[in-house]
Amino acid sequence: MRRSTFQVILILMLVASCGNITAGGSVVKGAGPDELLKLRAGPGLGYRVILGLPDGTTLNRHDCVTEVGQLWCRVSLTAASQITGYVSADYLSTR
Repeated sequence: MRRSTFQVILILMLVASCGNITAGGSVVKGAGPDELLKLRAGPGLGYRVILGLPDGTTLNRHDCVTEVGQLWCRVSLTAASQITGYVSADYLSTR
C-alpha cells in the first residue's frame, strides 16, 4: 500500500512541475534568431537530434517528464504530426 501511495504522490509532483505549460498547442520561443531548438529522440541531452526547430514553430505537446532536473516535453509537429520527439520545456510557449 505504501508503494502505490508513493507512486501517486510522485505522479502528482510531476504533473505540478509542468507549471503553466498546458497540454495541447505550443510554440517554440526563445531559441534565438540564429539558433534552432533541438528536437531529440528522448528526454535529455544524450539523445540524438532529430531536427532543429526555429522560433515560431507550432507543436502539439503530449506529456512532460523531468530528467536530471530538466523538464522535457514529448511533442509532434503541427504541420507533420508523424514527426515526434522531445524538447526542453524552457523553449515552449502556449499558443
